[in-house]
Amino acid sequence: MSVWSSLGAIVNAIGTGGAQFVDRLVQLVLARPDGTSSVGFTVAMIALSAKMAKADGVVTTDEILAFRELFDVPPSEERNVARLFNLAQEDIAGFEVYAKKLADLFPYDRKTLLDILDGLFHIAKADGVVHESEIGYLSRVAEVFGFDDREFSRILARHVRSDGNPYEVLGLGPEASDGELKAHYRREVQETHPDRLIARGVPEEFVRIANDRLAALNEAWAKICAERGI
Repeated sequence: MSVWSSLGAIVNAIGTGGAQFVDRLVQLVLARPDGTSSVGFTVAMIALSAKMAKADGVVTTDEILAFRELFDVPPSEERNVARLFNLAQEDIAGFEVYAKKLADLFPYDRKTLLDILDGLFHIAKADGVVHESEIGYLSRVAEVFGFDDREFSRILARHVRSDGNPYEVLGLGPEASDGELKAHYRREVQETHPDRLIARGVPEEFVRIANDRLAALNEAWAKICAERGI
């Protein structure tokens, strides 16, 4: 069964919103016979995008298009995606509750949680700027996911690259040697390969996130090489 067929089954089973909506949502994902990785990832992205839109106060056309860049939703399943989005957005449970419950779908899997954060950033910056309300939302979601301030600063620097700090994007300080920086850069590039994301259950069309992450790493490395003459 495809991810979208599974999503449709979940939406049909969950019915209306109401109390403990997110708990029922997580239970239905865990009960899927086809596992939780791809289905859980997709559900998490839809629900947390809905909560981000509520925090920001508006859903723009750019954000809708950005979501569609990440997920190739079949026309027959668009109604189910919209229904899940609306139910999550209308739920009185706060986004922190959603972040905690949905993170539990990926225990000890920080890489997939990072993929989710990158996806949310991609949607947030679709209109050309990441607003303060969105940064506040994403910062708190990252904290609930288990990322500390330094890790979030690195994620933020990768998506909002106006301050030009290539070391923060790469994840090492300027005190690191040329050899350490080069080895670290190569490991990061290897981990960013689209095949690595797909192996974690990330939908194939989500390679846009891998490409954006790789572009940020390459840009940072190029700046460091120019600065150090290496």
